[in-house]
Amino acid sequence: MAYNYRMPNINAALGCAQLERLPDFLSRKRQLAQRYREVFAASSTFELVDEPAGCVSNFWLVAVRLRQPNAELRDVLLAAVNDAGFQCRPVWTLLNKLPMYLECPRAALPVAQGIEDSLINLPSSPKLVQSPQ
Repeated sequence: MAYNYRMPNINAALGCAQLERLPDFLSRKRQLAQRYREVFAASSTFELVDEPAGCVSNFWLVAVRLRQPNAELRDVLLAAVNDAGFQCRPVWTLLNKLPMYLECPRAALPVAQGIEDSLINLPSSPKLVQSPQ
């Protein structure tokens, strides 16, 4: 028995069309990240999770971090911004908290827990920035 993992022609055509648009998508996502950078620059509560020095991010996700981890505050903020119509969410749930891993052995994870308690994913669609005309 063998598997056929070849891509159907319609999927290949869609992929090629999207690749042609990739430079514009990346440009708009970088513009959006720059706007977020400007908005959060003066904040004493948040800091933008930015690309490391010497790296170029695609800003697939744009996140802000509470300067002091606080899961309750993060959840209150998420509820407020979502109620206002902005689709934000926590970045992840640690694997050891997922039901299938609750009984598995693990070490203390204070750093990972602090990061989980402080990260908020912001809307990051390239559609949020107008394409240059």
